[in-house]
Amino acid sequence: MNPTTVIKLPFTRQAGWKELQRRRPSIAKLAFCLVLPMSLIPPVLLYYAGTHYGDAFVAGFGDRQWRFITTILFLSELLTFFVMGWLIHTVVNIADDMTLDYQDAYLLAALAPLPLWSSALVLLIPSLLLNVFAVLVALGISCSLVYQGLGALCERRGQDMTTMSATYTIMAAGVLAWGLLMTIIWSY
Repeated sequence: MNPTTVIKLPFTRQAGWKELQRRRPSIAKLAFCLVLPMSLIPPVLLYYAGTHYGDAFVAGFGDRQWRFITTILFLSELLTFFVMGWLIHTVVNIADDMTLDYQDAYLLAALAPLPLWSSALVLLIPSLLLNVFAVLVALGISCSLVYQGLGALCERRGQDMTTMSATYTIMAAGVLAWGLLMTIIWSY
């Protein structure tokens, strides 16, 4: 799949989704070839920012135990992939008018955090405002990716409102987990 098609995924249900569904990458392949390398980006760049920018980035930022924090972040990201795949499958299949198999649920769980992982590249720039803006934009794109992915991958018999409701539930759980993780990280 070419990069242009991947960039279009959050904005349309036609471009690339059916091709991804036909390829049917295994959950193990998704975990090792996509999730594992991409989930390394935020911890590595957070470690870099924490050890190089210090208090110039945020007050108290330089005094943290960055090795411990980034290790916990990395392990949490990997665990979140497996939990979110299960959650996506469960939420979608609870509805009477949508179905999604585990393979497609984990495909969506692997693709949804791509914008968030990529937004960590902005940590190379020591600007808190720019980093917050990048994360918020990435979160919006991630929501759109989940919505378009559910619309493209699910077998539906109902209205689009069910897709929006499932997207809301999935993203609310993801943001809640992310918020809890950030709270744990900042407490160290």
